[in-house]
Amino acid sequence: MKKPCCAAEAMRRIRQIDVGGITIGLAMLDDAMHEVARMNLLKDEEIADELMKRMRIYNYIPKAAEQQYRSALLREYTHEVKR
Repeated sequence: MKKPCCAAEAMRRIRQIDVGGITIGLAMLDDAMHEVARMNLLKDEEIADELMKRMRIYNYIPKAAEQQYRSALLREYTHEVKR
């Protein structure tokens, strides 16, 4: 994933998704999804692990909401990348 040059560029790369009924803005999601897609992973669990790993670099993910984030990220990935 190409790092943004500054905080302002990272802010321009925010995408909103539904996480457990709440709209959350995540930085660098599109970049992470494309990077994970290039890995050619087949199992949803592996895909979700990689997405979570990358999202934690630029976003705070509360421990109590990890499963909701995993589900939301996998849903977005499936919708965007696997179509």
